[in-house]
Amino acid sequence: MTTVTQEHAHVLSRRLLFSMRGRATLITVAVSALILLLALVLMLLLARDWAQNTVARETERTAERIAFGISRGTNPAIIDVRPDEAQMVQVVNTRGEVVAASEAIRGRPALATADLARGELLIDQRVCPRYLDRCVWAFGLRLRTSPWGPDVMVIAAAPLPGLLNVWLLPLALFGLLVALLSLIAWWTWHTIGQAFVPVDLIRAEMASIDERGLDHRVPVPEAGGGIQSLAETVNATLDRLEAAASRERRFVSDASHDLRNPITGLQTRLEVALGEPDDADWKPMVRGALRDTQRLNDIVADLLELSRLDARAPQPVEPVDVAALVRREVGMRSGDVPITTRLEPGAVVRANPVRLSRVLGNLLGNAERHAESRIEVTVSRDGGDAVVEVLDDGSGIPEEARERVFERFARLPESRTRDPHGTGLGLPIAREIAEIYGGSLRIADSGAGARFVLRLPLVTGGGSP
Repeated sequence: MTTVTQEHAHVLSRRLLFSMRGRATLITVAVSALILLLALVLMLLLARDWAQNTVARETERTAERIAFGISRGTNPAIIDVRPDEAQMVQVVNTRGEVVAASEAIRGRPALATADLARGELLIDQRVCPRYLDRCVWAFGLRLRTSPWGPDVMVIAAAPLPGLLNVWLLPLALFGLLVALLSLIAWWTWHTIGQAFVPVDLIRAEMASIDERGLDHRVPVPEAGGGIQSLAETVNATLDRLEAAASRERRFVSDASHDLRNPITGLQTRLEVALGEPDDADWKPMVRGALRDTQRLNDIVADLLELSRLDARAPQPVEPVDVAALVRREVGMRSGDVPITTRLEPGAVVRANPVRLSRVLGNLLGNAERHAESRIEVTVSRDGGDAVVEVLDDGSGIPEEARERVFERFARLPESRTRDPHGTGLGLPIAREIAEIYGGSLRIADSGAGARFVLRLPLVTGGGSP
């Protein structure tokens, strides 16, 4: 579980760091974080100044009102503080002694003192006395005459907002910063992802060109810009490729048809000539010519079949009982090597029976050319596939050459020795047909000889056709 999680994290990090979408998101978030951080710091400073100025105005109004009342002869024994004013008020004499105070701060030392020697008439500052649990803003006003003597200071103080003292405001702003950055990251990732949807569609369509053929085209978005130009360029390239492939297929098809007519006529004349009396001394040469003609005919037939397969020319399909088809193909063989079969009934696939017969014929023909004493053919069902195995007891195929034998016109030295007239197209055609019907053809390991394994998807529901 831990390994899977680590692999998932590694893939996610690579996607985030190395993809264009991830890099754009990271750059956008970094730039936005810098701008937002500066803006939030400025907001914090402005909020601090605003709160400090609000408290300063409050203490100033309170101090002025109390001083005005004292100057008019109001009873100094009671410092009257309104509910909407600063609750801490002191009257301090020139010696720094508190001669009167409001109830909230009665019995406490002076919040602040003025240097009367230097002529200070006002106090307007932040103070943090030890006997209070937080700092306050103090505003003091000097009175030349008072019931307590000359030059006393009326000081009003109010606590600074707790939001600034305990750092709740910075924390709140930091939370706002994280929320905004998360929103920006999501929006950037989502927007760029939506912008790349047409590119992903183009990539997916290009990846399926092999299955759908060159006549398929990628969707062209109508939003304009570079992506639309890319789609139009891709479609123009596909147009040129399709035209080139069509010209190639027409060449192969036309050449094959042009070759086929004279070959057929030559083959017919040679067969008639071979019907002459046996004492004619030209018959061995004619037999050789006939063999060459038959080989040319095989090559042309294989080229035609490859042309149809490359063009994905549609052929009618129907449910085919693989066991019955193998039984029929084996019955038509007249080779010297005995063929044993193990056929499981009910292996029904959907394919063209002529093409499937060609696959089986190519596999059996290949086995007959290389077998020493026996060939074994099995048909079975494995999960959702019908499996056909053709095994011979020949010298086998080296592991490094197992894929090369499926290349067109590729022939191993042993194959050239055993069948010098082969075309080298039988196995490529067989694999191509298998893949057209959603299957596969490969060479598997075996104790002796070559073991060809053909897999085709079963018809849903099974049963005989």
